Amino acid sequence: MNIQECYEAIGGSYEEAKGRLQMDALIEKFARMFISDESYSQLVDAMEKKDVDAAFRAAHTMKGVCQNLSFTELGKVSSDVTEFLRSGNMEDAGKLMPELVSSYKKTISALKELGE
Repeated sequence: MNIQECYEAIGGSYEEAKGRLQMDALIEKFARMFISDESYSQLVDAMEKKDVDAAFRAAHTMKGVCQNLSFTELGKVSSDVTEFLRSGNMEDAGKLMPELVSSYKKTISALKELGE
């Protein structure tokens, strides 16, 4: 899978990423770095502990990284979770977690297939 196919698989915007980072090698480099980003695991942990402040910080970080990389689908759900948590609404944020988890797993799976 090449980087453009990866973006298609994850519901991202390759064109936006290309406009921002210019070169496929840079897009791929930064996209691969997302695999080791800890914001997802921090979000899941904070949601389990019902720690709204930690959950907000993790969701906000994830949203920012996704927006910078043009991971559109994951960025959208991360943004929605962030906004619920910003207002302290753990219940509605929690309702979106299955969608976030699914999108995250799809993204990580595709990123791991890069270059194969």
